[in-house]
Amino acid sequence: MEGEVKVFKVSGEMMLSHDSFPEWRKFTVYVRALREAHAIEKVLSDLGSRHKLRRAHIRIRSVEEVSPDEVNDVKIKALSQATRVR
Repeated sequence: MEGEVKVFKVSGEMMLSHDSFPEWRKFTVYVRALREAHAIEKVLSDLGSRHKLRRAHIRIRSVEEVSPDEVNDVKIKALSQATRVR
């Protein structure tokens, strides 16, 4: 499985406090992945574990490939600019 790792900007909505008062909140996340499908899977997995959400409570609205210069996340930007791994 070879290929170039790209940076994706994933935007959507997630339902917080789905028990008592459901509230849909918008989110934008930057992830690194080989393909768009891998980026979506990563976002669903991360948001689900971080906020204890089911996948049905996460709506992905858009996925777009961006250049590393457009990224606001410091960790993603550093990984994109890394030339080697120690």
